[in-house]
Amino acid sequence: ERYQLFAFKSDRLKGEKMKAIELISLTKKYKNGRGIENVSFEIEKGEIFGFLGPNGAGKTTAMKILTGLSRPDSGSCRIMGADVFESFTDAMKKTGSIIENVVPYPNLTALENMELLASFKGGTKENSEACLKRVGMEKFMNEKTKNFSLGMKQRLGFAMAMSGEPEVMILDEPLNGLDVSGMVEIRNIIKEMAEGGCTFLISSHLIHDVELTCTKVGILFSGKMVNVDTTENIIKNYSSLENYYLSEVELYDRV
Repeated sequence: ERYQLFAFKSDRLKGEKMKAIELISLTKKYKNGRGIENVSFEIEKGEIFGFLGPNGAGKTTAMKILTGLSRPDSGSCRIMGADVFESFTDAMKKTGSIIENVVPYPNLTALENMELLASFKGGTKENSEACLKRVGMEKFMNEKTKNFSLGMKQRLGFAMAMSGEPEVMILDEPLNGLDVSGMVEIRNIIKEMAEGGCTFLISSHLIHDVELTCTKVGILFSGKMVNVDTTENIIKNYSSLENYYLSEVELYDRV
């Protein structure tokens, strides 16, 4: 029953090979020297793409550009075929996201925060309540968020990202602040939504979580893409994502 709430037009999304997310030679440099350089990769519909790398590698920078929060120095990006900067409304129409910290309005309840977002995205109260229930927040939906723990805010942020039945989810450290049971619950929701055709770009520096969640992995190191491969191939050839990561980063450092 819980899964049926989030099938998300699976018949229309499944089986299509259209690229859901494309980054094409994205470059963004800051005065401190950090940023990203010539980053390119693509994600097909229904994939769960893990954006793996250490803190400061540029993962959040790339995701900010993808969601229109920052402009690149050069390059382009598309979501569901729509250029993020030339056709921003179309690109964001069916995109849900968490970028950096989840900061809801503190004097509004969880449900009121959801309904405010739904008013911009054309969602309904029924959908808002269903999203909160799906992330385990039904007991707290009428509480003001100023009293929420970090984990509760993270669950609320994930529910807000799900608002409006998105076809693409861009999640920056979505498991941050969650306890073990919370991590498992959110991971299962991600997999269920992907089975229904939703596409995910998930950034993390937690190798274990990426290995358990993602179907494809891209390593970003020092602002550059080191490699992209399927999780299946990685486990087959390296036994673990950790071994793969250390091997690829070591090869990169030698160049």
